[in-house]
Amino acid sequence: MFWRKKATAGVDQAAKEAYFTASQGQLIWSRFSSNRTAMIAGWALVLMIVMGLFAPFLSPYDPTIAGRDDQYENGAPQLPKFWDENGFSWRPFIYATERERSMATNFRWVITEKRDERLYMQFFTRDWDYKLFHLDYDLPGDAFDIDVALVSSNIHLFGVEGGKIHLFGTDASGKDIFSRTLHAIWTSLAVGTLGVFISFVLALIIGGVAGYFGGWIDSVLQMITDAIRTVPSIPLFMALAAFMPDTWSSETRFFFISIILGLIGWPTLARRIRTHLLTERTQEYVLAAELCGAKPGHIIRRHLLPSFTSYIIVDLMISFPYMVRSETALSFIGLGLKDPVNSLGALMQNVSKADVLLNYQWYFIPVIFFIALVLAFVFVGDGLRDAADPYSDTKK
Repeated sequence: MFWRKKATAGVDQAAKEAYFTASQGQLIWSRFSSNRTAMIAGWALVLMIVMGLFAPFLSPYDPTIAGRDDQYENGAPQLPKFWDENGFSWRPFIYATERERSMATNFRWVITEKRDERLYMQFFTRDWDYKLFHLDYDLPGDAFDIDVALVSSNIHLFGVEGGKIHLFGTDASGKDIFSRTLHAIWTSLAVGTLGVFISFVLALIIGGVAGYFGGWIDSVLQMITDAIRTVPSIPLFMALAAFMPDTWSSETRFFFISIILGLIGWPTLARRIRTHLLTERTQEYVLAAELCGAKPGHIIRRHLLPSFTSYIIVDLMISFPYMVRSETALSFIGLGLKDPVNSLGALMQNVSKADVLLNYQWYFIPVIFFIALVLAFVFVGDGLRDAADPYSDTKK
């Protein structure tokens, strides 16, 4: 019993020493990992990011019109099976389909399964060519033209022999909704990332300068910040949509919308940085740095902002769902990205049609991924906020 108590005391002492010697990042991770909801949301977020990043490999068919299945337009989802009334199979399979007009549906096209003809799934099949980690943007003029790819291949995770498989069904033009959803996740994440990066840089510069110098510089910058915050977003984007020429490529519209989202999304973070620096600039370590001859830019970058790093990270995580939601909302009302770009907002444009609500409910599958993506960002952001706040436990 004595040795057991001594060993327990030794473990407790080691835990205390590890706690008091841990870095800020280790403390945040320890508190974050103890939040079960945030961890589940974090793994879900990582899964969706990986799905979007490797969307071309995971997609069995080209998500554009080039990969359409004209014999399975508005087709229902096809779920692989292992057995049916004809027996068991070790290989997953689907049924072949037949498309014909039916008198019962006023001569509309009807797709029926041929249950006596199985199409077996195959893995690592070859189909359309794609590029992973591909940057291909050609903005107006010759100043910005990028076409870089790290991986080029035509191998895909799965397919079927002698036909096609559509896990999430197809749309009215025969395009695979599963492939479109994976590419849409990546597009929406890319728009959010670029928009958050632009707003993050502007917030750091404007909030840092306003908070450190104060005085008339702070007053002028706060007037600009308030002016940006009072601009109504929907009329602004309606005007920008009328301004964008129809000749612009989808990549150009992508960059344009991302930049605009970033230019109007920085005031909230800038105000928080300003408020923090207004209180921190009078601390003794700032005075010591000034007496040593450090320049204002160095003090802001190396001393003041690092003291606010954890809160900046939390703000960035919370800003992501708002950027993604803004892009989705704009695309949904026709002011954002449009076909052939695959974004969550573009896929949700057809959901509001009455015919879809009554007959083609699988169009709502991208909506589920949008909700899951936004909720994952929100829960991860809340978890990081609680983990970065050392007094969060005392507030509950």
